[in-house]
Amino acid sequence: MLNFERLIVWQKAIDYAEKLVRIADSLPQKYQYSFADQLRRAALSIPNNIAEGAGRSTSRDRANFYSIAKGSVYETVNIVKLLEKLGLVQVTELYEVAEEICKMLYGLAK
Repeated sequence: MLNFERLIVWQKAIDYAEKLVRIADSLPQKYQYSFADQLRRAALSIPNNIAEGAGRSTSRDRANFYSIAKGSVYETVNIVKLLEKLGLVQVTELYEVAEEICKMLYGLAK
């Protein structure tokens, strides 16, 4: 097991990303090349940047990757909010997870 796999924030992020990919996959075809594609990429960016940050040797490098991951969480929330407004999804429980991940990333980036 690599060091990032032990991080609770990575474990939460990979589960969060899985849920977002499932949402993206469930969207109607006309949204697959806009919302779904962007949601998948942003979702994947979260655990990827946590993993990459954990592999860096300086705290400044780690903080940079954790900050990017946090930005990707914000991006996913924005996309999901818009999908909700369009009546395509209803996933309010994801917002709590997103907030928890952001708080954990903030703590790691200090």
